[in-house]
Amino acid sequence: MEHELWLTALLNRILAGPANAVLDAVKWQHNPAHPWSNWLSMELLVVAIIVVLFAILRSRLSVDKPGSLQHVFELVYEFVKGQADESVEHGSKYIPYFGTLFIFILFMNLIGIVPGFESPTMTPAVPAGLAVCTFILYNYWGAREHGIGKYLAHFAGPMPWLAPILIPIEFISHLARPLSLTIRLYANMFAGEMVTLTFLSLTYLVIPAVFMGLHVFVALLQAYIFMLLTMIYVGSAVAHEH
Repeated sequence: MEHELWLTALLNRILAGPANAVLDAVKWQHNPAHPWSNWLSMELLVVAIIVVLFAILRSRLSVDKPGSLQHVFELVYEFVKGQADESVEHGSKYIPYFGTLFIFILFMNLIGIVPGFESPTMTPAVPAGLAVCTFILYNYWGAREHGIGKYLAHFAGPMPWLAPILIPIEFISHLARPLSLTIRLYANMFAGEMVTLTFLSLTYLVIPAVFMGLHVFVALLQAYIFMLLTMIYVGSAVAHEH
C-alpha cells in the first residue's frame, strides 16, 4: 500500500462512504477502508485551488488598475495565445482548452514541492486521463472541421495505391500519441520527485534547494511540452490543405 498523505487519510476517514459507492457502481476493485488514493486527493485539491484562485482573480479584474495577479495571468494568456496562433489555424478557438491544460498540469506538477503533498502527475492514471482527453478532442475537432469522411480520408494519403500502407501506419501513429504524452509527463515528474526527496533525506541545506529549483523548471517545462504537443496534434487535425 502506498504511503497515505494526511489529506488522503482525512478523506478516507470522513468520505469513505461516497467514494466506495462510486467505485462499487463502476465495478472498480479497491480497498473499502481506503477508497481514496493520493493522486485523486491531490488532483481534487489542485482543482479547488484553481477555482478559488480564479474566483479571486475575477473579483479583482480591472482595466484601469490591474493588480499583480491579473498581470501574471494576462502574461500566461498572451503566451498561450501566441503559441496557439503559431501552431493551429484559427488557434484562438482552442485557447480555453490549451490554457486550462497548461495551468492544470502546471499546478499539479508544482504542488509536490509543498511539504506533505505530492504531484498527482507522478501517477500514470493522471497524465493518461489528460492524454486521452486530448486524443478524443483533437480527433473530434478534426472531424468537425472537415467532416468525418474527409477527415478519415487523410489517413489514406494522397494516392489510393498508398492507402494499404499508410492507413496502418497512421492508425498506429495516432494511438501512440496518448501513450507518448502519458509516459513523458509521468516519467519526468516521477524522476524529479524522487531526486528531490532523495536529497532532502540526505541534507536540508543548499543542495535540496538547488534540486527543488530544478523541480520547478521541470514542472514548467513538462506543462509547456504537453500543451505544445496538444497544439501540434490539434493543428494537424484541423489544418486545411493549400
